[in-house]
Amino acid sequence: MEEESRPTESESVDPTAEDQEEEATESDGTSESPIEQAMEESAVPRIAWRSRARLAAIVAAGALAVWLLFTWITWPDVAALRTENPPTTAFIEMYREARQAAGENDAVAWQPVPYDRISVNLKRAVVAAEDTEFFFHEGFSTHEMKEALKKAIREGEAPRGASTITQQVAKNLWLTPRRSLTRKLREAMLTKQLEKHLSKARILDLYLNIAEFGPGLYGAEAASRHYFGRPASDLTPRQAAMLVAGLPRPKTWNPASDSEYYRARVERILAVQDQLDYLDRYIGPAEPGSIDVRPPEVPSPTP
Repeated sequence: MEEESRPTESESVDPTAEDQEEEATESDGTSESPIEQAMEESAVPRIAWRSRARLAAIVAAGALAVWLLFTWITWPDVAALRTENPPTTAFIEMYREARQAAGENDAVAWQPVPYDRISVNLKRAVVAAEDTEFFFHEGFSTHEMKEALKKAIREGEAPRGASTITQQVAKNLWLTPRRSLTRKLREAMLTKQLEKHLSKARILDLYLNIAEFGPGLYGAEAASRHYFGRPASDLTPRQAAMLVAGLPRPKTWNPASDSEYYRARVERILAVQDQLDYLDRYIGPAEPGSIDVRPPEVPSPTP
């Protein structure tokens, strides 16, 4: 009987196999398939990415909140400019800071004068040269933008911002020449406010009193006296065109400049004025004065 119950050689049990079978049996309830393991492993970087995205969103929202708060606190009182003149401008302060950093004299020539003490000739020249749609737009000119793009394509250069007179007032008073999204946003908002609160005459008045006509030389009165030895009210048509022609590059273009491009710009400004009939209605007819005589000696601006 005992012999019958004894396992044969072929039926002998391998203890190692039994252990492996038991381990496999015990682990059936807890083991994961390769697909499940891969899914769990891929979920880890997804969770980390989401955490980083949430952190970045929080940081961005905080930065935006700080910028909005700072902007609100420092926002200028645009409406006050209806009756008040600005005590200084952003561009004047930048010039002074640069001079101070270089250990040089930071004095500027700046003599704001009332609108009626600025020659009609200069007002006409500025509109003809800088913003022919000034009296018809609400701060922005699509025509000027298109013209700037055409010029960029023609000259093979990157397009420059086609700023209206109102935009230039906003930039000169409160902003910087640096190009950035936040600066352009502030410029757009300030431009809209200037157009909302001020008349066109007042905006033109501000522009002529703060524009840079040379290094350390700001406003029509100071420029007229520096270059021609006369007040801004007495400028002839050509003298007015000569001042305005230098506005795009005030550090190098001025009535003493021998640049052919600058000289051609003077002639173009004089010609454009004759084509803008509406200037008589919005500004007034050109005042008499020689358009051919240039002062024999014109001082160069302060270096």
